[in-house]
Amino acid sequence: MILVTDKTFHEETKEGLVLIDFWATWCSPCRAQAPILEQLAEEYDETELKIVKMDVDENPVTPFGFNILSIPTLLLTKNGEVVERLVGVHSKEQLKKVVEKHI
Repeated sequence: MILVTDKTFHEETKEGLVLIDFWATWCSPCRAQAPILEQLAEEYDETELKIVKMDVDENPVTPFGFNILSIPTLLLTKNGEVVERLVGVHSKEQLKKVVEKHI
């Protein structure tokens, strides 16, 4: 998984299928989601699915632009366009179903 910032976001998410995790260090549900995303990252090659994380406290511009109102929020983008928005903690099985629709 790659940590992205407001500066690196566009470059890291402009191509392919990218799952973006908007989170914060103080957020308990975000911490619960993290190991699930790590498991998912092990199951997919980065050419199929890239997973990136953005700390909303350190990078406020990008989440504001996507109207992120609660965390964790996961956005799935395909070639830079948002194709799915998931709010709250999701199981690996739930995430795989969403990803498989777009591969």
